[in-house]
Amino acid sequence: MSTSDTSTSMTCFAPVQFADFEVQAFFHQDTSTLTYVVFAQGEAVVIDPVLDFDAPSGRTSNESVQRLVDFLHAHQLRLVWILETHAHADHLSGAQALKALAGGQVVIGEAITQVQKVFKSLFHLDDVSTQGQEFDYLAKPNHTLTFAQHAIEVLHTPGHTPACVSYKIGPAVFVGDTLFMPDVGTARCDFPGGDAATLYASIQRLLALPEHTCLFMCHDYPPEGREVAFQSSVAEQKAANIHVGQGRTQEDFVRMRSQRDAGLAVPRLLLPSIQINIRAGHLPEAEANQVAYLKLPLNQL
Repeated sequence: MSTSDTSTSMTCFAPVQFADFEVQAFFHQDTSTLTYVVFAQGEAVVIDPVLDFDAPSGRTSNESVQRLVDFLHAHQLRLVWILETHAHADHLSGAQALKALAGGQVVIGEAITQVQKVFKSLFHLDDVSTQGQEFDYLAKPNHTLTFAQHAIEVLHTPGHTPACVSYKIGPAVFVGDTLFMPDVGTARCDFPGGDAATLYASIQRLLALPEHTCLFMCHDYPPEGREVAFQSSVAEQKAANIHVGQGRTQEDFVRMRSQRDAGLAVPRLLLPSIQINIRAGHLPEAEANQVAYLKLPLNQL
């Protein structure tokens, strides 16, 4: 992929052009996260924005969000939707910071309520609704949103978490944490509500799409010697994905995923990320001293 611009936190790639819309990818280097701006006819959607967070100091920054806002302004785009593929465990959502600066409604799959219930209990959070009220819109499976006369199909693709969704816009699908690039494989399934057999079924639904369908990743962890990549196809995944390609069975996948997940470390930003992301990117309410706090549950993971 050719790089058009860089900053201290994000890499901006050359846009991917389709017949009647474009996709601009941004790579957040600290968390290996890909954020997308999909735009056409003066309107845009943003998928999986990132709030910069320095864990040692506890400081947040809007630098990466501002890069998105600058792009929207430069192209004179009205932001319609901010689409979250799931409650991420590896980065803090920039949804509310982006909404404050550029507008738009924050969307997530309706099963987020299951995730909220689990983590409200773990973190003992009084201010989390467990009804998804923190988000502007809870998308049902197979529901359709629109922007610039384009349909955005909401595909329920659980397994990594119970609330994972993918978003299909014409021949492009933004797959969240279901698939990675073929040489990286698939997402872990050991978070609460995750399930390898369920993820396998979700992936098979994606791989049943036409082979030319473009699949856009939420993360890339390139092997040594390969540059960051973010775009694949159904045909490429079926042929070469190291975890599910070449017709691997559900039984083989579940066995592999269970063994692999057992040896994975807890994500570096899991505890702060989940607390922010089940709140739709809202920071916790400030306490009486005007300082907001995140919690650190001891001996629970």
